Amino acid sequence: MIATIHTAITLTVGACAGFGIGYLAGWPTVEQLRAELADAAWQLAHDPLTDLYNRSGLRTVHAALAASGPAQPIIAILLDLDGFKEINDEFGHDTGDDLLMEIADRLAPLTAAYGGSVARHSGDEYAAILPVRQHGIFDIGERIKAAIAEPIQLQGEAGPEAVVVTASIGIAIADSTEPLQAALHRADIAMYHAKAQGRNRHVLYASGMTMPDRASRRGPRLRDRRHSRGGVDAA
Repeated sequence: MIATIHTAITLTVGACAGFGIGYLAGWPTVEQLRAELADAAWQLAHDPLTDLYNRSGLRTVHAALAASGPAQPIIAILLDLDGFKEINDEFGHDTGDDLLMEIADRLAPLTAAYGGSVARHSGDEYAAILPVRQHGIFDIGERIKAAIAEPIQLQGEAGPEAVVVTASIGIAIADSTEPLQAALHRADIAMYHAKAQGRNRHVLYASGMTMPDRASRRGPRLRDRRHSRGGVDAA
């Protein structure tokens, strides 16, 4: 009888130990899956080059803002780097990517200081949404313009070279419950007025403002061509 009880206890302990070892062995796999899921979710919302939000990520931020409480005014910003194609042609695409990352590193803390978020919208375009607070809209535009215009060291054929890049910036005031695309469309119109007025400036959208003549525009953008083909915008 005692031998039987001892055998039963031994088997039970062995089974529990085996289960515990198997559980512990499987734990890293669970943690790995969680990490992979978190990484996949991050990639869906972020631009792989600059680590900023992508369009999908910015839409998620906007949706959370819209759902966080009563409707409130927000600032929508769309900016495009002036002369980026020429820099790409002169220094090469790898250096062009370095420039895009540097601009992202300048915009991220600046928009965060105003309680907002910034995204790489498409190519050399960046978009941001900020809450309307005590900061003046003109001052925000000036600070963004100044931050971008600081010289950037790029690697040229003869070594490091200081390059100054500027931006045309469109700003629009919108209601947080409005579709983000509508707010950015108005900022887009204002941005093209900034280009038409000489670039390296910011323009605030005014009611009734329309796109300037095509002569002052640089032709269809990549995202415009996607629309014309009936395709879906990349995130």
